[in-house]
Amino acid sequence: MDVSSSEPSANGTDRVRWTLHDLHAGPEDAKESLDAAADAADALADDARGQIADLSAPELARVLERVEAVQDRVGRAYAYAYLRWSTDTTDSSRGALLQEVRERANRIRQTLVFVEVEWADVSEERAEALLAEEALADYRHFLEVEHLQREHVLSEPEEKILSEKNVTGRSAWTRFFDETMGATTFELDGEELSQQEILSNLYEADRDLRRRSALAFTEGLEDNLRSLTFVFNTVLADKASTDRLRGYDHWLASRNRSNEVDEETVGALIEAVTSRYDLVARFYRLKKDLLGLDELKDYDRYAPVGDADTTYEWGRARDLVLDAYGDFHPEMADAAGRFFEQNWIDAAVAPGKRSGAFSHGTVPSAHPYVMLNYTEKARDVQTLAHELGHGVHQYLSREQSIFHHGTPLTTAETASVFGEMLVFQRLLKREDDPENRLALLVGKIDDTLATVFRQVAMNRFEDRIHTARREDGELDADRFSELWMQTQEAMFEGSVTLGDHYRLWWSYIPHFLHSPGYVYAYAFGELLVLALYARYQNTGADDAFADTYMDLLRAGGSDWPHRLVGTLGVDLTDTDFWQQGLGEIETLIEDAEALARKTDGALA
Repeated sequence: MDVSSSEPSANGTDRVRWTLHDLHAGPEDAKESLDAAADAADALADDARGQIADLSAPELARVLERVEAVQDRVGRAYAYAYLRWSTDTTDSSRGALLQEVRERANRIRQTLVFVEVEWADVSEERAEALLAEEALADYRHFLEVEHLQREHVLSEPEEKILSEKNVTGRSAWTRFFDETMGATTFELDGEELSQQEILSNLYEADRDLRRRSALAFTEGLEDNLRSLTFVFNTVLADKASTDRLRGYDHWLASRNRSNEVDEETVGALIEAVTSRYDLVARFYRLKKDLLGLDELKDYDRYAPVGDADTTYEWGRARDLVLDAYGDFHPEMADAAGRFFEQNWIDAAVAPGKRSGAFSHGTVPSAHPYVMLNYTEKARDVQTLAHELGHGVHQYLSREQSIFHHGTPLTTAETASVFGEMLVFQRLLKREDDPENRLALLVGKIDDTLATVFRQVAMNRFEDRIHTARREDGELDADRFSELWMQTQEAMFEGSVTLGDHYRLWWSYIPHFLHSPGYVYAYAFGELLVLALYARYQNTGADDAFADTYMDLLRAGGSDWPHRLVGTLGVDLTDTDFWQQGLGEIETLIEDAEALARKTDGALA
């Protein structure tokens, strides 16, 4: 049994630690799995290199089965090393194992890169004929997507070099970033707090605590600013180089390809969201009045209205989420329940642990794991619902091949955001008091604006920094801060006053480094789910919708996103689609305004 040895949390989750023995018994077991994977990859290369274009459909399917077996072993070893490291990024032995696994996994990938390179060289006519055969049904979408990207696939030697250098390039720098932020503490009132703990204070009712926490957080960022600026510059330059070598003509093009969505759809999303920044200003002006403030500062954005002292101990949070999931579909609750019953969750706040939360899908032969930093706040319940939504999605899609187990980012947030909505609606229905309903509703709008508008504003920041890095060269911290403030201020339209300390808050966001271009997928998923949930309510919450939704989760990434969600009556190709989701946000704000009038300022 492998349980993190970090100090336990004091908030009731000290025993909520995952065990990784379902992946591997220990580090040596993971290394032995990589040995077997390397041997299998070498054997496959000896048998099939140079032959992909001439294989029949059944023969190609057998090759892909062997690739799948190799990837399963590698995926298990990587998941074990990564999850073990995530709970204590300051442990050098865990970091060393993760690096070893990454390096060895990369070499194995290099051995098998001939498969994708040779498949890219297959003629379009030949590829279409092969894809029409039943023998390749389990791999059809993967092969279809890979062939469509053939113009960006390099030669086998070039692909091997890119893969090799990534280990000591971008991958190494993102690990350095994670370890730097994991080791950073923020001093407040003589106490050293983690990133998770200091940022959680921004949700507290005490305004002075919020202000001091924001300033203390900035001080911690300042201490690391030189390193963080260098990491950002290096990762931006690395992406520019890779894009140039692969022939992508825009910094976001490769992300759109991997998301299986065209640039027109993404452009329509961004244009739709930025055109409704007025909703952000409208809500924050309402919140300013509800809080009784003359001026809403950046550290006031997530301040609670109403009762700010409500906490949710772990058992209560678990029951809330499972009950909400079960009301929607029993299979959803059953899948989520396994995470609690079988120790697939690590929820404790501990020194050195990665901040934030995630669900790691591992491989189809295993199961997902969820990481949280649970502090018993209402938003932590929503985070639990969100990550378990991911986990249920990943668990149900295990029946797909390893090539279709995961989903593009555009639909990866569907189950997570839907899970959040189920829990929120359950909490809202249980609350009869107008003031408490308003407090819940304001909290939900806070999260929704952060998921839609803030993420698109961050996309606009990414667009600026990638463009500037490519056109102007290395950027200093002031330039990053300038572009950050420009794109943030545009979103708020004067409704929030951003302090000078806020200028550095671009430097701690990991998505910019781990997955450049990722952030718009949050807005994509949120607006998609708002439209889906409206459809669910309009159907009377019938079983047919829930059954079709569960089928969508089981399908994983086995087809194009627009086809998969199309089974639920949503048309992603409709340019007006995003306005439906934005209209739902406007309705939420209108409901909050109406409740505010009923309470007659009682929450101020």
